[in-house]
Amino acid sequence: MKRIIIAGGGTGGHIFPAIAIANALKQQAPDTEILFIGAQGKMEMEKVPQAGYAIQGLDIAGFNRSSLIKNISLPYKLVKSFYQVRKIVNAFQPDAAVGVGGYSSFPVLRYAQSKGIPTFIHESNSFAGKSNILLGKNATEIFVASAGMEKFFPAAKLLVTGNPVRKAIIQSAMAREEAIRFFGLDPNKTTVLVVGGSLGARSINEVVASHVTDLLSLDLQMIWQTGKNGAEGYKERGKPFPNVWVDAFITEMDKAYAAADLVVSRAGAMSVAELCVAGKPVIFVPYPHAAEDHQTVNAKYLVNKEAALLVKDEQVRVKLFSTIVQLAKDKQKQHELHERISQFAVTNADEVIATEILKHLK
Repeated sequence: MKRIIIAGGGTGGHIFPAIAIANALKQQAPDTEILFIGAQGKMEMEKVPQAGYAIQGLDIAGFNRSSLIKNISLPYKLVKSFYQVRKIVNAFQPDAAVGVGGYSSFPVLRYAQSKGIPTFIHESNSFAGKSNILLGKNATEIFVASAGMEKFFPAAKLLVTGNPVRKAIIQSAMAREEAIRFFGLDPNKTTVLVVGGSLGARSINEVVASHVTDLLSLDLQMIWQTGKNGAEGYKERGKPFPNVWVDAFITEMDKAYAAADLVVSRAGAMSVAELCVAGKPVIFVPYPHAAEDHQTVNAKYLVNKEAALLVKDEQVRVKLFSTIVQLAKDKQKQHELHERISQFAVTNADEVIATEILKHLK
């Protein structure tokens, strides 16, 4: 029996791939014992137990760029988290530790490496995070989404696997009409899916809120996932309209993708991977404050291959709504984008990663 720690989280983009990897490990080696380590108060503390796995939380936080005063307790939290990690790892005695990004990845993998425990990294972005770069030097193997990552990691340790996508999205067989009815909308109308990530995308949400009245006359309807921030106000704005479904979260994203004729989305690595699998025409609005502007890098990879459209965050007010309307009315363009983005779909990344990890532990 193997015991494996999976560390990381913070956003759905880290948590859902981690759960996909855990599921694949259990499928290939059912007696594997898996323990997640996350950050207290973050999304993983809720989502991981929902997926049926045990999780322990660290008292850790990242550097706060917007308020320097909030960083005063950071050294104390870091030291405390290393003590917590030592206690958890020594008690669990893992055969391996897997880091998926997020605050808890670094102290867990750093300690595992100091103990000679095999460590594995999954880097979902096409621009590697700083802590993963530091950890990569002593990692056993590094799984990456795309080629060209030698500039961040030792080439001999790299394996291009793509990003693990939730099985519900890969295996979705729901017809468009059925999916649209699930959201209480009209199968005869062009459906725009707007997704701002789990926390919400303010710039996108504000544009949608100001144009929600224009949709009816354009014969369009919208599935609008607002994210957590400001959700109540946006829900009030969208609720009176019969052609708008609005909520803070969409728990069944496979249905939302099935219903959508086109999508507006941030360009986090997991959103990009899911949209390739779903094969949806997409307008990316990269989050401009992501570390090293990695969302723009993620989006441009597809935009440069004419497989997606891009509206910069600073141009959202003037360009986004007209771009949505233009694409919604152009069935030929939708078809072209669908054909091209589908070529980048990776459906077995979780299985490949699980096989590699278990291979090293024999």
